[in-house]
Amino acid sequence: MENELTLNEIYRASYALKSIIRKTNLVISPSIRKDCEIYIKPENLQVTGSFKVRGASYMISQLSDEERKHGVIACSAGNHAQGVALAAKAYGIKATICLPKGAPISKVEATRSYGAEICLVPGVYDDAYKRALELKDEKNMTFVHPFDDIKVIAGQGTIGLEIMNEMADVDAIIVPVGGGGLISGVAYAAKQLNPNVKVYGVQAQGAPSMVKSLEHDQIKSLVKVSTIADGIAVKQPGNYTYDFCKKWVDKIVTVSDDEVCAAILLLLEKHKLIAEGAGAVSVAAAMFGHIPLEGKKAVCVVSGGNIDVTSLNRIINRGLQMNGRQFTVALEIKDRPGELVNIATLIAKSGANITAISHERTNSDINVNSCVLRITMETRDINHIEEIKEALINNKFNIIKEK
Repeated sequence: MENELTLNEIYRASYALKSIIRKTNLVISPSIRKDCEIYIKPENLQVTGSFKVRGASYMISQLSDEERKHGVIACSAGNHAQGVALAAKAYGIKATICLPKGAPISKVEATRSYGAEICLVPGVYDDAYKRALELKDEKNMTFVHPFDDIKVIAGQGTIGLEIMNEMADVDAIIVPVGGGGLISGVAYAAKQLNPNVKVYGVQAQGAPSMVKSLEHDQIKSLVKVSTIADGIAVKQPGNYTYDFCKKWVDKIVTVSDDEVCAAILLLLEKHKLIAEGAGAVSVAAAMFGHIPLEGKKAVCVVSGGNIDVTSLNRIINRGLQMNGRQFTVALEIKDRPGELVNIATLIAKSGANITAISHERTNSDINVNSCVLRITMETRDINHIEEIKEALINNKFNIIKEK
């Protein structure tokens, strides 16, 4: 199957996309890891906030005049929808996007803003997908698949070309994996130009469809997916993408949601870049040592930045906890005057800053003359937290819960 894609086609895609996409130059990131040289490929700064516009644009650019007359249709609740809508507008083609009725209003309106016709379908994504295929047949439209299409894969492969052109001596490229379209294109392009470059994929622990498929040597469909990285929460990889990953990708690893939150926080703090969960998994894999990068030069593809801003505060707090920058502890203390002052003084002397505090006197699991004191504080790192815990224990305070 991979023979249907050529390096020449990816070069043609690169030429076709010049007037549509933004140039996303590599950005060095010494904060991710100290034992290697890591760069970011910031596709979160791309038009529509995601790499998806590349594959959709190239696929649509290759349609015949007859196909263009009938328009295109797609099904997505996220980045693919916006990519298809923008690409169709650029080529003067009608686009219809099927979305589940419960899709976030912000994503629906973002897609509509690019000129697409929105078809809201009762139910979930699978219902919207089914309706899109029905409309495709009824109106003779062309279906733009989010990942399992050779033209789409060629468009995504332009990222691989750009990385290799800008950094020919790169040792490793780390790529988010959902359905597999992005890593298929990147791995194919990179390996054609330098067979020695390593290409690693990253999935969320709650949606490891490609990992499971490769482990079982056949395409596997997950019963359910659950992850903060909703952009890569794909139950089943594609036929093309499975074959590409099997042949061209060196390894695919998984990361936890907490690790993803920490990566989002790092990109926000150190680079002033907003990444969505799916976009940050590559950075998370590098940060937490899931990939062997010691002494290497590596590129992390940050594939998108369309994060739901209403969830950003929760994500930042999770990231702070993961990095040891925020610590919450519940103590059983004697319910008597002065006890709170003693604890606050102890924490202040340790260099931490208390941000929230609460008393609980109704807990039936503690001594009748005691109460539970829950304290949240800003800390420097994991070692600082251990110092605070040791100081509390040495001063006879009973820790009953921590996070």
